[in-house]
Amino acid sequence: MNAWGIARLVAAKDLRVEWRSRILINQVLPFATLVRVMFAFALDNDQTLTRVAPGLVWLATMFSLLVVVQRSFAVETADGALDALQVAGVRATGIFLGKSLALLAQLAVLELVLMGAAVVLYRTEVHAGGVVLLVTTYAAATTGLAFVGTLYGGLAAGAKGRETLLPLLMLPVVAPVLIGATRATEAALGTEGATPSDGWPWIGLLILFAALFGVGGTMAFGSLIDE
Repeated sequence: MNAWGIARLVAAKDLRVEWRSRILINQVLPFATLVRVMFAFALDNDQTLTRVAPGLVWLATMFSLLVVVQRSFAVETADGALDALQVAGVRATGIFLGKSLALLAQLAVLELVLMGAAVVLYRTEVHAGGVVLLVTTYAAATTGLAFVGTLYGGLAAGAKGRETLLPLLMLPVVAPVLIGATRATEAALGTEGATPSDGWPWIGLLILFAALFGVGGTMAFGSLIDE
């Protein structure tokens, strides 16, 4: 079976595990929503909330990403499933792509909820002219986050204290996504007079980031999980 066939099977397996456990619905979504509510209480100013809403969406996404990644690899390492896949000769490329696809799907659902919460809690308006930019931003940023999360999740999976190691490794790396996605989202929403044309250069950064970690993760993932 080729790498994409393996990726589809691994992604389907991860999504079935998530569907049966309901971790995303019962834990991650409430956590992300609570983070958004706490931001609203901390800032307590309608104008400030509207202005910083794009950044808060992506900050909540970053925090939630850590929970989802840790959960994904905890399932694999708890009963030696990841080792079993390697012993069976399953291609590491397929494992990386499959887990990235499953992570991407979960993040996509999470971000839709977070954007809806921004509209309700922060009185953010989505203008018709920025819809294409907003969708492109979410697609590019989510793909990059999925690749990074899978790569660093595999790196930290077998390490002691992986719960604290993963944030230390991953959060500095995803800073370009946080910056680029925030600026592009601000342009899509027209925050402080920004126009959609202001956001497209940031899309280039997000696509480059996703491409680098997609290619790098595909090449390096096998060596990381062997260690």
